[in-house]
Amino acid sequence: MTDDTLLPFSFPAVGRKKITAAFDGGRITSDGGVMLLAAAERRLHLADRLAAAIQDPRDPARVTHAMADILRARIFAIACGYEDANDLDRLRTDPAFKLACGQLPDSGNDLCSQPTCSRLENLPDLRTVIRLGRVLVDLWLSSYVAPPKSVTLDIDDTLDAVHGHQQLSLFNAHYDERCFLPIHIYDAATGRPVAMILRPGKTPTGKEIRGHLRRLVRMIRARWPRTRILIRGDSPYGRAQVMAWCEDNAVDYVFGLPGNKVLQRLVDEVADDIRTRRALEHKPALRGYTETRYKAKSWKMHRRACARIEATKLGLDIRFVVTNLANGSAQHIYDVVYCPRGQAENLIKMHKSQLASDRTSCRSPIANQVRLVLHTAAYWLMLTLRDAVPKTHQLSKAEFATLRLRLLKLGARVTETVSRIRLAFAAACPEDSLFRAIAITLQPAAP
Repeated sequence: MTDDTLLPFSFPAVGRKKITAAFDGGRITSDGGVMLLAAAERRLHLADRLAAAIQDPRDPARVTHAMADILRARIFAIACGYEDANDLDRLRTDPAFKLACGQLPDSGNDLCSQPTCSRLENLPDLRTVIRLGRVLVDLWLSSYVAPPKSVTLDIDDTLDAVHGHQQLSLFNAHYDERCFLPIHIYDAATGRPVAMILRPGKTPTGKEIRGHLRRLVRMIRARWPRTRILIRGDSPYGRAQVMAWCEDNAVDYVFGLPGNKVLQRLVDEVADDIRTRRALEHKPALRGYTETRYKAKSWKMHRRACARIEATKLGLDIRFVVTNLANGSAQHIYDVVYCPRGQAENLIKMHKSQLASDRTSCRSPIANQVRLVLHTAAYWLMLTLRDAVPKTHQLSKAEFATLRLRLLKLGARVTETVSRIRLAFAAACPEDSLFRAIAITLQPAAP
């Protein structure tokens, strides 16, 4: 049978010279930047930490691919844009991927294949998945050199549309999709992921949210007993059970609060003043702030509610937040404390669209949670790579897709000799100086 990939093909002539091409260049990789990911992974010990949480039932005498090696190959593939385990059937012989996973490019064993990855994703049970989640939280805690004085955690859920009959998937009328609604929790100051929880495609209840926060705060305070914790979330997370638990456990919160007639009546005097001043001053828009004490029927006490009131030619727009913070004006609470919560939505978009973390096509929810952990591990590698970029460089705040295009998708010829391995990158690489600087930065410290 003829291998079509080796047959030559042609392009239009240039300078009266015929152009022919074929995929016969030898040991050339199109993902030379995976070596930077390998350096980032060695710094975090990510694959080894995750592997330690999974009990391997295989006979050690017959194991070809260690658990950490399987995880490493899968995470590197996701970070490089190969989100399907099927892609490893081709990548397992790629010289750069083999090098990144600790195998010699020519004489070393090939990496794991798709069936091996699929068996790994379906191996863990519920207890193992919980341990994997704790590894991610511990990774975030360890990213701080010393316990911070305070930390702000953004919590939100996101649409994860499914196209089959996966367990836990439900039809959600708001999105008009059959879906999951996984919860994402991020550190607001650094953008680092804290926890990712796969869950059914319905709005979380107060009891469910309280349970997730209780377990997370317990882990944080075991390491940081004196750190002040602030939870930020949209209105679905401002449940009575959640706020009561936060107040009982000295956790600060700022949640969105849906407006209603009672709240509007409480701020009506201020709203009318802002509306009148805008009309008298002929301004296109005028914004003001106020606060009040409010108690919903399901609440056991009155709580502080801050309102942002904006008058325009089209009418009034009033937004409310509820908080247990005693200090700070209503404007400070809304603009400075609450509004930056929107950055978490950008982080979720990177997690979903640029690392394809919504590829939860396994039937079992536990296997899909394992996938979510693997994609979050890839997120950590991309963050570590970006943190290694000098702050003055334009890529220091780039999104993951840009980092992948500029730093990972680099062609390189890999040559293995008796005594060394050489990677020859393109001489015209536009990011050669940056690539060199990152490689040096991510090198392990001397003993």
